Amino acid sequence: MGKKSYVNYGKSFRKPKRPFEKERLDSEMKIIGEYGLKNKREVWRVNFALAKIRTAARTLLTLDEKSEQRMFQGDALLRRMIRLGLLLESEKKLDYVLGLTTAKIMERRLQTKVFKLGLAKSIHHARTLIRQRHIRVGKQICDIPSFLVRLDSEKHIDFALTSPFGGGRPGRVRRKKAASGGGKGDGGAAADDED
Repeated sequence: MGKKSYVNYGKSFRKPKRPFEKERLDSEMKIIGEYGLKNKREVWRVNFALAKIRTAARTLLTLDEKSEQRMFQGDALLRRMIRLGLLLESEKKLDYVLGLTTAKIMERRLQTKVFKLGLAKSIHHARTLIRQRHIRVGKQICDIPSFLVRLDSEKHIDFALTSPFGGGRPGRVRRKKAASGGGKGDGGAAADDED
């Protein structure tokens, strides 16, 4: 009989078996730089989620085409992938799920979307804007950079209504400058600059 576990959550990432493989270290560093991630764990988390999705697809592919389990679970998996924008409408086959890559998931992150839509000057600026609650998806402010944007939500990414960028109340520095009558060029003027 195994040891009883009292934790009500599972692991969200898996550490690499070999800690110092040069190729893997280099590829992880490239991904971190390209998508403005905080640490390696963010890469491992995506890889772990991807591994789980691919394992599910692989086990379903071993079943008979007409089996109930494969039809129901396969359709559900494909529906989820299409809704997240990881697969196209034309790619409604389990074989395409096996072809998913880390880059495809990274492209669906809110951080990447904010940068690609031109709301931020750089990928790092995008992360800062999201964490400081300047970005909304639909009516909801989202402050999670790794939020996976669904296809139908993509058009609704914009500045939050309460944000100085989205027509809300001006920031601290701007208010201070306005109160002092145009300001005398104090040092922190760039804190909430709007172009």
